[in-house]
Amino acid sequence: MKEKIHPAYQEVLFVDSSTGTQFLIGSTMQPKEKGTCEGKEYPMVRVPISSASHPFFTKATQFLDTEGRVDKFTKKYQRQSDDQKKRQQQQEEAKKEKLTSKKK
Repeated sequence: MKEKIHPAYQEVLFVDSSTGTQFLIGSTMQPKEKGTCEGKEYPMVRVPISSASHPFFTKATQFLDTEGRVDKFTKKYQRQSDDQKKRQQQQEEAKKEKLTSKKK
């Protein structure tokens, strides 16, 4: 490796600003802010969202729709399927009426 062209690799403290959870990760970032973790001072970066606060990882439904995708689909096409059922029933009734009128 060439010397003096690579950024310095160090342990950096990442803090989730919404939950306060701390992660100690190796990085080449050079933040100005400092933070303490396990009695040792590290350069610190604040992140707005992390695995500790993201709804996908926490299984929280705060950002999800109140209805699922399947429910939306069925509601959207429910009317069409109801109309088809009504037409089928009307056709069956019409056939029955024709048969009863022929018998008389």
